[in-house]
Amino acid sequence: MQPDGQLQSNSTTSNTGHTRPEENHSSPWFLFLLFLRLGMTSFGGPAAHLGYFRNEFVTRRQWIDEHTYSDIVALCQFLPGPGSSQVGIAIGRLRGGIMGAFAAWLGFTLPSVILLVCFAYGYGRLADTASSHLLHGLKLAALAVVAQAVWSMGRSLCPDKARATIAVLAAVLVVTLGATTGQIAAIVLAGICGAVFLHSVTEVPPSPVGMPGTRSEAFVCLILFIGLLAGLPVAAALAHQYWLELFASFYRVGSLVFGGGHVVLPMLQAVVVPHGWVSANQFLAGYGAAQAIPGPLFTFAAFLGAVSQGRPNGPVGAALATVAIFLPSFLLVGAALPLWGKLRSLRAMRRAMAAINAAVVGILLAALYNPVWTSAVHSAPDFCLAAFALLLLTWWRCPSWAVVLLTSVAAWFFA
Repeated sequence: MQPDGQLQSNSTTSNTGHTRPEENHSSPWFLFLLFLRLGMTSFGGPAAHLGYFRNEFVTRRQWIDEHTYSDIVALCQFLPGPGSSQVGIAIGRLRGGIMGAFAAWLGFTLPSVILLVCFAYGYGRLADTASSHLLHGLKLAALAVVAQAVWSMGRSLCPDKARATIAVLAAVLVVTLGATTGQIAAIVLAGICGAVFLHSVTEVPPSPVGMPGTRSEAFVCLILFIGLLAGLPVAAALAHQYWLELFASFYRVGSLVFGGGHVVLPMLQAVVVPHGWVSANQFLAGYGAAQAIPGPLFTFAAFLGAVSQGRPNGPVGAALATVAIFLPSFLLVGAALPLWGKLRSLRAMRRAMAAINAAVVGILLAALYNPVWTSAVHSAPDFCLAAFALLLLTWWRCPSWAVVLLTSVAAWFFA
């Protein structure tokens, strides 16, 4: 492991027989391009994003193992903000350091930001019949991606009756209590049960990946997070500058939202509509566009910043709002990763992690039902297309982007 905590590159053997590092596979540019492709093809919301990430980094590239990936997912469920984006930031940080984290975030969010800014200028036309059929196909492809992730992670992380039961109970909690409350309750209760009752269960192995950063860096990130959360509203009130009010408002939303993208919508509406920054009709139109594009739903902030009545708006306003709403995620991930590595080394915590990993499978199982299944499968042809997409992913080993493309075209053709 390198001193700053990032992963060492894989090795390849040259024609001369000497081993050399795999070139540029930890560079920010490589990570940016990799996450850019994911940002252009990751339809279906946070649960589907986690499936795409798992396919890319656990199965295909083997940069991290199943347990480490589940650890990162579980950690990000605890944090406020966009969970799937935080997972991407954490993977970028593990692979390429601080610049790798920034490159991963930029690549994953840039496609949806550009699309929403274009929509703000009137170029988005997503309401016609052909587009609606294509978007429905994208939802069916996302269903296959999530189903594959649930099955594969379940086989690895729920190998016995105790952890399989924890996974199912976690899914029941999420479906019953809702995503926000249910996810936190499932992870907390699973951790307690694991630490207390799973002594006879094989513990989760120590992660071969060291969590990056130091304890001092973690506390600096935490102090910055709290300081900006408390100080930005005061600065905005004193300065009476619109750009500062916009930044402070979107930073506060990104700091306090638990439960992912759909939960952020009412909070954003409460910020921008009553102040007259964005009209109710504009807000609803942008919400519809945000549902139809790949990438994180938090990039809806880019649309709101672009159409805002204040100055700056347009691309500058979009960039300002996007940075503000995602900045808390950078600081929280930077604060959590080093401390998480220390906690994970404790025996009781490792037993708890075995149960928490099972709960993560249950959370994904609940997401597979709602919203993925409920929003995608409305008829027998829908079920057939989703099953065919799952066949391509699981047994034919087709890449996710190809399955997304084929399923969306098939949905349009058979509509």
